[in-house]
Amino acid sequence: MKRREFIAGLGGAAAWPLVAWGQRGEQVRRIDVLMGLIQGDPEAQPRITAFEQALGAQPWSKERNLRIVYHWGAGDAERAQLLAKEVVEQQPDVIVAHTTPAIVAIQRETRTIPTVFVQVTDPVAEGLVASLARPGGNATGITNFDASLGGKWLELLKEIAPRTVRVALLYNPEASPFATYYLRAFEAAAPQLSVEPIATPIRDDNEIEGVITATGLKPGGGLIVAPDIFTATHREAIILLAARHRVPSVYPFRYWAVDGGLVSYGIDPVDPFRQAAGYVDRILRGEQASDLPVQQPTKFEFVINLKTAKALGLIVPNTLLALADEVIE
Repeated sequence: MKRREFIAGLGGAAAWPLVAWGQRGEQVRRIDVLMGLIQGDPEAQPRITAFEQALGAQPWSKERNLRIVYHWGAGDAERAQLLAKEVVEQQPDVIVAHTTPAIVAIQRETRTIPTVFVQVTDPVAEGLVASLARPGGNATGITNFDASLGGKWLELLKEIAPRTVRVALLYNPEASPFATYYLRAFEAAAPQLSVEPIATPIRDDNEIEGVITATGLKPGGGLIVAPDIFTATHREAIILLAARHRVPSVYPFRYWAVDGGLVSYGIDPVDPFRQAAGYVDRILRGEQASDLPVQQPTKFEFVINLKTAKALGLIVPNTLLALADEVIE
């Protein structure tokens, strides 16, 4: 190429938009997400979509400067620990940990990689942060529920099934080391409602069936399912068993009622992923997780499945129907 043509070519390159140069030389940032759910669970995709859409509203794009890798814990604490080790070995820019077992596993592997947790019940008690206002370490995020819901779930159950006199609180101690968080409120509310509270830890399918079968053997039995990743991944069996044994039950998320559960009251599990994306964006821009206060959920949903209520022979009070965000008929 002649010298004059070469100089002309440089002049044309100098006229290219600056953004094109930025895209060509831009660093690709990596985010590893440790999900508590099973891959393919229909509840997973809306959360992923919300997370990626919220990031896309910032200057981040999987097509340009972002790589997101998902890992699936499937409600198994041992699997989550193995995956946490794999995640940390990749040295991502940010880790997102969904559920308490996931963030506990990640924290065992690293106290330096910035981590944003989602749907964690009591991060202070778990030793994940120094305080909600000033986390102080490498992790921050969005909490799950307030402890008082343990009593609220019992009140709802008693109102929709007033003949209930015994209530089992179903939880997996490995998946929900925070179970006492709800148990205290559950047990405190029980005497005022003339209910016998029964803590029922379960660890496998046989124990789930045993608890629900026993609860339905005598009239007046009821069930509350705690929000842990083990119960979430076994929700189909729990809902079917509760229906078979005619046990009125209260569940922690809307999708339980949509899948056939009687009543659900709890957070919108998708919205915290949008909140988490905001924190990931700020960390990628240079802020420290230790300076970002732990957020609390802002959106709650109360859902009643009238079809299930009728199958159980229950008449839902009009006051509850008026309060419900959604009534499934």
